Amino acid sequence: MPFTLATWNINSVRLREPIVQKLMQEEAPDVLCLQECKSPVDKIPTESFAALGYTHMVARGQKGYNGVAIFSKIPMEEAGSEDFAELGHARHIAGRLENGVTVHNFYVPAGGDVPDREQNEKFGQKLDYLADMRDYFKREDMRKSIMVGDLNIAPREDDVWDHKKLLKVVSHTPIEVEKLAETQEAGGWVDVTRQDIPEGKLYSWWSYRARDWDAADKGRRLDHIWATPDISNAAHSSRVLRAARGWEKPSDHAPLFATFDL
Repeated sequence: MPFTLATWNINSVRLREPIVQKLMQEEAPDVLCLQECKSPVDKIPTESFAALGYTHMVARGQKGYNGVAIFSKIPMEEAGSEDFAELGHARHIAGRLENGVTVHNFYVPAGGDVPDREQNEKFGQKLDYLADMRDYFKREDMRKSIMVGDLNIAPREDDVWDHKKLLKVVSHTPIEVEKLAETQEAGGWVDVTRQDIPEGKLYSWWSYRARDWDAADKGRRLDHIWATPDISNAAHSSRVLRAARGWEKPSDHAPLFATFDL
């Protein structure tokens, strides 16, 4: 059963309901994972999404911040959620598709502005969250799984617009890259995006602060799709829908896609 999956930090699912609908209509991924929904689950506009064929949803929500949701055209059941680092945040949800694939949707803490856990509590929370993810992947049976989301880390030199300038900027610091690598190794995860697009600059996020984000093109690859080794070779057609960053009232992230022939 081939299916296409997309992941997108939407930065408020209710505020940006029109562009979620636009993506559903024009791109029609079979599975759509959203992060930073900023909504209680009962306030997510499920009716308008169901009208476009997305009749299955699993989600965790909070008022005003965080929040993760998976919408699917394919039958899907909830497969659990975890409160990593015991933050009490809605940052993880898992759904199991009818073909037995489990999709884990994550929103890793951004980590604030100062890359020092002694000076910045949020940075410490981010590192603790990644450590808990690592331990979870070591402990659980992660076969036939896909892991997606806004991981808030751009790990490679070509995942940022300027490697040297961003080495001390949260999202690209050596300690974050190291902790993300440990997390990836713990589950044996394959970075599907870079398996498909092994070379070259690749971004999924551009700051709102840039007057002309497209011309400046100072992006980072903060959004990821990983798969376990038993299904990673079934993945192909990875791409970032850069144009979505320029849609009306956009998120600062663009959707990331991959197709799996399973």
